[in-house]
Amino acid sequence: MNEEQKVPFNRVFWPALVAIVIALFLGMVFFLLVIGGIIGSFASFGPEPYSVASGSVLKMTLSGTIQEKSNSEFNPSSFSLDESLGLPDILFAIDKAKSDDKIKGIYVDIEEITCGVSTMRSIRKALEDFRKDSKKFVVAYFQGESVSQKEYYIGSVANECYAFPTSSFYLTGLGSEAMFFKKLLDKLEVEVQVVRGENNDFKSAVEPFFLTKLSDSARIQNQRLMDGIWGELSMDIAKSRRISVDSMNLWINEMTVTNAVQARDKKMVDAVLYQDEVLQKIATKVSESDYNDIEWAAFEDYAKNKFYESQILIQAQSPAVAVIVGEGEVSVDGEELSSAKICKLFRKVRTDEDIKAVVFRINSPGGSALASEEIWREVKLTQEKKKVFISMGDVAASGGYYIATPAERIFAEPTTITGSIGVFGMIPYTGKMLENKLGITFDRVQTHQHSVLSMNRKLTKEELGKVQEEVNAIYLQFLQRVADGRKLTTERVNQLARGRVWTGSDALSIGLVDQLATLPEVIEFAKKSIKSEDADVIYYPLIKEDKFGSWIKLLEEENDEEEYVKINRNRLPDALLDSYQQLQKLEHKMGIQMRMPYDLNILF
Repeated sequence: MNEEQKVPFNRVFWPALVAIVIALFLGMVFFLLVIGGIIGSFASFGPEPYSVASGSVLKMTLSGTIQEKSNSEFNPSSFSLDESLGLPDILFAIDKAKSDDKIKGIYVDIEEITCGVSTMRSIRKALEDFRKDSKKFVVAYFQGESVSQKEYYIGSVANECYAFPTSSFYLTGLGSEAMFFKKLLDKLEVEVQVVRGENNDFKSAVEPFFLTKLSDSARIQNQRLMDGIWGELSMDIAKSRRISVDSMNLWINEMTVTNAVQARDKKMVDAVLYQDEVLQKIATKVSESDYNDIEWAAFEDYAKNKFYESQILIQAQSPAVAVIVGEGEVSVDGEELSSAKICKLFRKVRTDEDIKAVVFRINSPGGSALASEEIWREVKLTQEKKKVFISMGDVAASGGYYIATPAERIFAEPTTITGSIGVFGMIPYTGKMLENKLGITFDRVQTHQHSVLSMNRKLTKEELGKVQEEVNAIYLQFLQRVADGRKLTTERVNQLARGRVWTGSDALSIGLVDQLATLPEVIEFAKKSIKSEDADVIYYPLIKEDKFGSWIKLLEEENDEEEYVKINRNRLPDALLDSYQQLQKLEHKMGIQMRMPYDLNILF
């Protein structure tokens, strides 16, 4: 190319640069329009009233984990929502269905659920009240390869109970299982120095680290717990099915009822039927000739929407009763019952002039002594301004009981696990493991004798004595907190304490709780205490609209219109996951704790 044919640089560069800038600008405009369109489309997910067709039957298919609060988390690996239904949503929906003229009855189809005993009992009690108060029907159908005791316990409250002809029944009673780590720690050459408050012989939370089986004290209290809880559950079943408790216990001991036909013969179900036969019975109840014409309403959608709509409306008004939900281990921060979150909520309701009474819902085995004291303080300050009522769930023990003591009145359910008034500390020693297993050694320079308190050296007798003094002091404070709150002497509390756990029924008989009641009953009591039985009730943490979650839910519903093959991702076995989670929690059990004796795995 000669000089005359060459194109000048500026004739190429500047037009190209302008073209790139224009392309980028147009691309950005397009991107913003698309994003704006998506965000704008979220407007349709607002709190529109949820309605069902006239003459509908609520299909109550409960499965998965039931906690104190509903949860919806986006799973990026599957681009879907992992959802769980909260107990307040369930109880609220069953209560609303009583007076909903469009709802003719409830069809209970319970799958495998994970929840505590008191949670299960609360759902059953709500169904019982629904049946009695509304005079509407409740039909339960037990199907699948096997029927668990949880399924049967909840469903047995129905007017009519039916079972699939070939389903197995696993009625085995109640039991608990504790995990022990001593042999594992021995293999790893890890030592754990433990201290307990004086006379805390029932405070067995530390035993898995130096024993290989239950101590006599732990065995006594666990047996008492199992017997007490089973006594309540068996009486519920026997009353609903009009059978003898003694007869049922005999059948369970002898494994007489292992299938649907045997369950029918013992009157534990009314008949053995196929699903179409059960549905036809329901069709007759709603005046339909064919079960294909039944109007169904999904209970999960009904529950979530009714509770959500109610709370969104109440947030815009002036509610007089606040329910603060506290669930999980007590800690300073974190995702469970953290003092950072709970204290903030108590300060909020305490300064709200419209709030006249507070219900504190506790479902916790305890945890950090420091966090328990922080929450105790906020409950006490709130109680000085307005009445605080405690509603205990599956468990409210140790730190979970500590934070309840300043309240006006404490309510538990008969099967609540509570008490465990005691303190312990755990100090691990890992120096031997690191030296013998990994060849790591440690040396120190210090200005004072105790400057380096490390997991890599064992505490001396003097240092361990100081920790014991601190644990004893906190235990004495625990006794005093209970004595002040329950109007008892510290000597009497010490007799009841010693780290021992009690059922709600036993706790009532010894004065640790005031009354047995479910969460809805406690809320009604709070309303009556302020002479406002029509008072609006607001739940904390507040319910907020999840527009992104609604969008994902809509996509899932659209995909459900077609049949797809679902890939089951590989996951660890449940037993291995449980073991891993137990080990993972060890980190939070170090230091001075107010915690349940063992993480009880109640097999039901």
